[in-house]
Amino acid sequence: MKKTLLLLVLGLMTIGLNNVYAQGETAVPFLLLAPDSRAGGIGESGTGLADNGAAIFWNPAGLAFLSGSEVSITHSNWLPQFNLDLFYDYLTYRQYMEEVDGTVSASITYMNFGEFARTNSSSSDVIGTFTSFDAALTLGYATKVSNDWGLGFNFRLIHSKLSDKPTEQEQGSGVATSVSFDIAAMWRPEKLYIPFIGDFDNRLSIGMNLSNLGPKIYYIDQEQADPIPTNFRLGFAARLFEDEYNSLTFTLDFSKLLVDRADTGSNRKNFYSTIFTAWGDETFSRELRDIVTSAGVEYWYGVPEEFMFALRFGVFYEDPDYGNRKFATFGAGIKYDLYAFDFSYLTTSLVGGDENHPLAETLRFSLSIGWGSTPQKISGFPRGI
Repeated sequence: MKKTLLLLVLGLMTIGLNNVYAQGETAVPFLLLAPDSRAGGIGESGTGLADNGAAIFWNPAGLAFLSGSEVSITHSNWLPQFNLDLFYDYLTYRQYMEEVDGTVSASITYMNFGEFARTNSSSSDVIGTFTSFDAALTLGYATKVSNDWGLGFNFRLIHSKLSDKPTEQEQGSGVATSVSFDIAAMWRPEKLYIPFIGDFDNRLSIGMNLSNLGPKIYYIDQEQADPIPTNFRLGFAARLFEDEYNSLTFTLDFSKLLVDRADTGSNRKNFYSTIFTAWGDETFSRELRDIVTSAGVEYWYGVPEEFMFALRFGVFYEDPDYGNRKFATFGAGIKYDLYAFDFSYLTTSLVGGDENHPLAETLRFSLSIGWGSTPQKISGFPRGI
């Protein structure tokens, strides 16, 4: 099997799309996968919420409003309809450090593609096997620059192993390494008055994350390099209701892939150009269709710091010409003392999607442990220290 074919197959398997107009134009698309069960239950809309350890993915600036420490792990069997040995693991850690006036964080992302058979170039005889995977190590820092504003920064090391040796016809090793970084901001006003609504103190959060800024990556040679999936996210979260035992939150995310679609290989623009040009390389109507929309609601019942449970629902929509992902998500969670458990379920049948879509029936499971947080003095979203 030629390595170029293997790259295409793994790209399709990673995102699980029938049409990969957008994601198929980048390498290492696993960097775009929603990593945690909580956001997975609200339609994968976590940019404005970003109030747990997974904020390092959705919006690292959200970590500036958190105190204490947290460790979490998520596991998901990927593309379950294919019954393949594909799985996704995500480990995060965050800790507020007074010495640096902010929160430091780290995450490890691992996507296992399973075992492949190596065949002879002149026949279908199996001459060996090899395993393939993608992995990333992310280190982050977030701090509040004012009472209502937070900034976050990530550095990421990316490693992708699609094969352990080159084919007879191609150069390269089948292994690639690159780096990227993220820049994020969060506005969470402690005092806010909205006309016709009234006081909305500490109940609105708006976040922005420009992620995966970095050089192109290649497995064979630089002439066949592909960009990593630079992505822009804008997210909103609103606490619609809250009392002593109940809270209801609405989330809304918009995202756009910032890659060069006009050229291929070494002719494709670098990330520092496409973060500007990708907004105008097509007609205005097509640029709007290129924006992915997701939304969700989250309901909590219980007493903070004791026992609570959550119910979640969300929807995700991507235009048919740009990936055609359309699905609904459900989720639930419980929190007791230091511990929290969440799961999410993805279905394509409720929103007009294909019931046989590869993403259908996807489950995510997350376990987290948090400690040392400063008690919240006011209701609403976390405010940190």
